[in-house]
Amino acid sequence: MNRMLEILSAGPAVTVQDEGRPGYLAFGLSRGGAADWLALAEGVALLGQGPGLAALEMAGFGGTFAVTEPIRIALTGAPMRAALDGVSLVWNASHLVLPGQRLSIGAVEAGVYGYLSLGGGIATGPVLGSRAAHLTAGLGRCIAAGDRLPIGPDGGAGVGLRLEAGGHAGGGKVRILPTAQTAMFSPEDRARFEATVFRRDAAGNRQGVRLAGAEPFATAGQRSLLSEIVEPGDIQMTGEGVPYVLLAECQTMGGYPRIASVVPDDLPFVAQAAPGDSLRFRFVTLEEALADHRARRPGGKPRVATRRLLRDPREMADLLSYQLISGVTDGGREGEA
Repeated sequence: MNRMLEILSAGPAVTVQDEGRPGYLAFGLSRGGAADWLALAEGVALLGQGPGLAALEMAGFGGTFAVTEPIRIALTGAPMRAALDGVSLVWNASHLVLPGQRLSIGAVEAGVYGYLSLGGGIATGPVLGSRAAHLTAGLGRCIAAGDRLPIGPDGGAGVGLRLEAGGHAGGGKVRILPTAQTAMFSPEDRARFEATVFRRDAAGNRQGVRLAGAEPFATAGQRSLLSEIVEPGDIQMTGEGVPYVLLAECQTMGGYPRIASVVPDDLPFVAQAAPGDSLRFRFVTLEEALADHRARRPGGKPRVATRRLLRDPREMADLLSYQLISGVTDGGREGEA
């Protein structure tokens, strides 16, 4: 395979990620995959290709890359400083990279995880049905300078698309569902949890993030709890009463009580909250969450709206609303009759 992505330099936490490994929870392996599944879906939409392909996930910092053949790329997730041969690239958009050009992706500007998707996807060998690195399980590793990653055949065409509404960094309001242990917390503590404006703590990784900004939460009978299955999105209370939101590479069993679980459609907002960003949680019913989920996924696919980076005047129904000419002169010099 001649289609290769060459890694000239890489940040400390750049990994290959896809949709992960569902179905192995009973064997002690969490699903893993992209921390921000929505950013992965946005890359798919920008490149016009099917789901399931692997991309590069870049936590905090990207790297420098080259290609051996013309490769379409999409940049999604947390915005990062990106340039092609020194010329800035628009984030949340698709572009073309040619052999001999250097793609540079620098520090994150907001959020945590940026994504570099490629036409055809990264085609490294799958393990247990996925190409995703699962660092806590010892599957795969971080990408390093000198690596050459194979790229699959690109069945799509075209570049120059951007997202209509890309990006979900910066925290915000997050919907949560009750768990089997929510009732163990007093009504006062549940109300206080919803009323609290939490800050994403500096402690956090692909396993989960710690929330700060509240007095400890406690339950009745916490010490008698047995360990049971946990999943990404679950909000556990540690023995100190500090909440942690579990993410893609979380453990599969836990003994801490869970006050709630984040609605999966909102989990990207938690994953992309940088240290210091604010998060506020609101209980919803399962029926509300399911109705919204179905509306967001017509035909089973996430709804992602795109438009052209440069609009074609022939397709602009609102063309006459633009001021195309700001003034008219007779061509003479100022002051002449």
